Amino acid sequence: MKTAFVTGGSRGIGKAISLKLGSSFNVAVGYASSKDLAEDTVKEITASGGNAMSVHIDVTDASLVDKAFTSIEQQYDGVDVLINNAGITKDNILPRLKDTDWDDVINTNLSGAFRSSQRSIKNMLKKKWGRIVFISSIVGITGNQGQANYAASKAGLIGLSRSISKEMGSRNITANVVAPGYIDTDMTSFLSNDEKNNIIEQLSIKRIGTPEDIANIVSFLCSDESEY
Repeated sequence: MKTAFVTGGSRGIGKAISLKLGSSFNVAVGYASSKDLAEDTVKEITASGGNAMSVHIDVTDASLVDKAFTSIEQQYDGVDVLINNAGITKDNILPRLKDTDWDDVINTNLSGAFRSSQRSIKNMLKKKWGRIVFISSIVGITGNQGQANYAASKAGLIGLSRSISKEMGSRNITANVVAPGYIDTDMTSFLSNDEKNNIIEQLSIKRIGTPEDIANIVSFLCSDESEY
């Protein structure tokens, strides 16, 4: 059985992806600080008959990224599928955005995905098969007030994915981006009912998306059926 590694896999969209992939892959649930939530996700997967493990990963540190992948390789036969989902926000309008807020978001959301992707490709090249999926955001295409750092990081994922696709496609390694709009997670929990209703009015399907909606798309992109 192939192995999938979901960074930020213990909550929200990441958790939904971990649970969805648990029926088809060994799943490594990556976490930065929420070990208990990661272990709970592992228990849900194993209770449904799947195989899973929790893995601590700090995507801002290349040595810790390598350590995380090594721990997965010790239990399973390497990482075949990588879901780059780990991300943070530090919102503010540009005149008030601190250098550290910019650096932290770019380092986690974009550079972290680069580090994880680079490390995962080593195993994928050996097997001549691999799937990399980046969880970007619609704001990476449209931009958003108060989120210059976040939007830039998510836009960068699109360019990164396209470049990996061109480099690795001939080796049967695909790279794709999913760019969700407003999804019902902790990141959108601060919205008022009026704000949610205003968003819903702009959507073709008159509801805010769920983490499971995104997981369904990601599951397809990880499968053999998505090879083209």
